Amino acid sequence: MKTNIKTTQRTRRQKRIRAKISGTALRPRLSVFKSNKYISAQIIDDESRTTLVAFSSKDVKGKQADEAKTVGTELAKLAKSKGIDKVVFDRGGFIYTGRVAALAEGAREGGLEF
Repeated sequence: MKTNIKTTQRTRRQKRIRAKISGTALRPRLSVFKSNKYISAQIIDDESRTTLVAFSSKDVKGKQADEAKTVGTELAKLAKSKGIDKVVFDRGGFIYTGRVAALAEGAREGGLEF
């Protein structure tokens, strides 16, 4: 069974990033995952291994970049309600452009600092 080269390379980048980045209770990790259809993000405390807040574009309609920005702003609102102001951004091995950048911009507009 062959594996996709793009997926393998992304997994390597993701492992390399995760070796350097970890979320704490004071500054959790904002992790991004995108598929061809959806984009999702979650805020994770790596010390206790729990997901604090999560949001996906499955409930949002519109163009993909607009969906990503909406996911970022909604995630920021949920994080603010839980008392989270600062996060560490984890792009998940994806290139910081397009939908990933739009999600980050939406999260910053929602009030998260990273």
